[in-house]
Amino acid sequence: MTTGSAAQSGSRSWLLAVGLFAIAAIAVPLLNLGLAEDSPLHLPDYLVLLLGKFACYAIVALAVGLIWGYAGVLSLGHGVFFALGGYAIGMYLMRSIGTEGVYKSELPDFMVFLDWKELPWYWYGFQHFGFALFMALAVPGLVAFVFGFLAFRSRIRGVYFAIITQAMTYAAMLMFFRNNTGFGGNNGLTDFKRLLGFTLRDPETRIGLYLASVTALLGCFLLCRYVVGSRLGRVLRAVRDAESRVMFSGYDVRSYKLFAWTLSAVLCGLAGALYVPQVGIINPSEMQPANSIEMAIWVAVGGRGTLAGPIVGALIVNGAKSWFTVALPDAWLYVLGLLFIGVTLFLPRGIMGSLLSKHEGTRT
Repeated sequence: MTTGSAAQSGSRSWLLAVGLFAIAAIAVPLLNLGLAEDSPLHLPDYLVLLLGKFACYAIVALAVGLIWGYAGVLSLGHGVFFALGGYAIGMYLMRSIGTEGVYKSELPDFMVFLDWKELPWYWYGFQHFGFALFMALAVPGLVAFVFGFLAFRSRIRGVYFAIITQAMTYAAMLMFFRNNTGFGGNNGLTDFKRLLGFTLRDPETRIGLYLASVTALLGCFLLCRYVVGSRLGRVLRAVRDAESRVMFSGYDVRSYKLFAWTLSAVLCGLAGALYVPQVGIINPSEMQPANSIEMAIWVAVGGRGTLAGPIVGALIVNGAKSWFTVALPDAWLYVLGLLFIGVTLFLPRGIMGSLLSKHEGTRT
């Protein structure tokens, strides 16, 4: 395949992806707000929420795909960053309730129930949306930076890095389960009322959140495309394929991996911040190790080393999960396992990776 044809193929793929994002952003509001509720084309509210969740999951898959597919770093702990972003915006939503809670107190209901007398210092500032959104990005980024700095400085990589990320997410889950940490314990944060003055139950608010999620997905896609198409992206791919050679060539491999690792955590935090207002709850179960493993499966199914692959994988796996958990709930975990095994055996490059390789083969 020539360089010119590769560039032309990449350009077409980029335009196709942007076109699909635009269609998704325009079609759902038109069908849901522009048609009467009794119209067969009118989308029910639960479907709008489901599509919004899928967009958030796609951002997470894109983040995992960036660090795994382009830097060769397998993470089984990105559920922590997703949950941290969700907790940050959840704290804002709890503070927005004011005295409308069950106990009519300025404190969140769970704090009143646990006999807390005052708001913990780390809840200060979360009554402001801008501060909460900043923390939804900054806290996952800071945690990832510190963790990655220590891990990459110690030259931990491969399966060992995956194991310690799994340990990280399990430790965080146990910490957030404790009532004395001030994050709602087992029940987490819930019973949200409004976001920026808009009632979360209104169909218009749900459409707005869906549009925000799709727009964020497009922005994250374009950002990742810029990163992987730059000199930084070329170095990351070289690190993935031959880290020792890149190191001996004089590159500071740790800095490149740390940047990609931190950026992927920030994207997960953004996804979590968009996810929580749509589902109406955030609790420690979002940090359970199985969730982080499932995120890696999204990328494996869609195709590592591509940007569209993780998005496609997230949509396919979560679409199947939504159907099976209703129709055949006991069979879903078996289906997920078979799907992962089947892709590994018959489509080792994932769905998109296999399609792109076939396309390249026909143009060679």
